[in-house]
Amino acid sequence: MGIVVLACCGIWTLVAAAGRSARPEGTLLAILAVSAGYAAGRILGALLPVLAPAAAALAVLALVLVPPTRLSAHPDAPPLGYPNADAALLVLAAGAACCAAWAARGRGWQVALRLVGLGAAVTALALGSAAGFAAGVAVTLCSLAAARMRQRLLGLCGLALAALLAVGGSYAVAVDALPSGLSESLTGQLTQPRVELWHEAVDLAERNPLRGVGPERFTDESPLQPADAQAAESPQSAPLQLAAEQGVPGAALLAVAYGWLLYALWRSPRPTPVVLTAGAALTGLALLASVDHVLSYAVVTAGAGYLAGLATARPLTDEPRDAAAGDTNTGAPRVRRTER
Repeated sequence: MGIVVLACCGIWTLVAAAGRSARPEGTLLAILAVSAGYAAGRILGALLPVLAPAAAALAVLALVLVPPTRLSAHPDAPPLGYPNADAALLVLAAGAACCAAWAARGRGWQVALRLVGLGAAVTALALGSAAGFAAGVAVTLCSLAAARMRQRLLGLCGLALAALLAVGGSYAVAVDALPSGLSESLTGQLTQPRVELWHEAVDLAERNPLRGVGPERFTDESPLQPADAQAAESPQSAPLQLAAEQGVPGAALLAVAYGWLLYALWRSPRPTPVVLTAGAALTGLALLASVDHVLSYAVVTAGAGYLAGLATARPLTDEPRDAAAGDTNTGAPRVRRTER
């Protein structure tokens, strides 16, 4: 089912770009990155359920904390060149570390890995992303609370509701549907240039509801000049960007892809704490993507696919008993074992 969803996303991108001077390569690269990351996560998650997520989390921290001069000419933006994209990658790292903690044997390793996850959240704050810090801390807390969650479906529904509220809130701000006081407060936090870009994205989507204006053509079609909107190349919101550039079907396919991801987590054979931890990290990424263009970076989309693959893999070794304790509904068929 996931292959079908990704194939539909790629096909619709080409349909939206047909007959125009559009640039679908960015979206196609993101789809390819998600697919490759997911495949790698499924394979490594089956072979190395602890080492694979732990190594990924430590690698992200190393890339961010390494001396910036080795990676970028701008010392304040390692390693992707945009602090908010780095923060999104750190949120995924926090989720990977906490997933590794649930799969690890031994209390000491579990505590150490959770500290790595918390360190990733603190690093996001050091980069200047308060939203990334909040998302990373929320992932860590959700991971701890997942030990008491017996029905994963309820937790996944809560994550879906959080993503829906974030996307709905950004749309409400874009169309001025909120009360004036609340709207002014949110505009102050989101910045006026960003909200103006959202207004323009909604206007373009309303004028071109079927195919949008074409992939990567928002800047070409938007009347906003660099002096008005700080030379942004996108509407700073993944759902609104897809609605403007690929029409309502493009935004709908993004929602379907997220829904398929939650369904795959629900059916995952992994213990519920692992599933909900990964779901929380991916939802945190979705929240960041609703207010910024972090999904424009292939490394971030590949990381999201990798984490999803880890959380849906079937490990070749047995999971620790403490990780599976309280896991009464994995959504996957149980295998009966005969005692010898």
